[in-house]
Amino acid sequence: MRWTDEQLRAVKDKNGNILVSAAAGSGKTAVLVERIIRLITDEKEPVDIDRLLVVTFTRAAASEMKERIGAAISRALTEKPESVNLRRQAVLLNRADITTIHSFCLRVARENYNRLGIDPAFRVADDTETALLR
Repeated sequence: MRWTDEQLRAVKDKNGNILVSAAAGSGKTAVLVERIIRLITDEKEPVDIDRLLVVTFTRAAASEMKERIGAAISRALTEKPESVNLRRQAVLLNRADITTIHSFCLRVARENYNRLGIDPAFRVADDTETALLR
């Protein structure tokens, strides 16, 4: 893929967190997937995929990212079947935080209900319930 200068910077930068914000169809998912693949397959200092937090707004985008990363790991494993790191990443992918912002926040709230001072049996209202409140 041909990357723009901004995309390439987002793919290659290893000095902290990044935020990728762009219009639909501009390559955000491809940029994030490439960045993740480079991080987890780095020969000298690989990052375990379950140490990353990858959030997006749609379930479809999160699912697509996970699928693309899994496919990239599988391709890399066919080239280097002896790689302990690649096998490790393949296993850790199931535990990776590649999710929607809503799911991530819900999990944080469920894990920290006592600190938040909310009922541990809380639930999220569905569209029908919120429509009644309007």
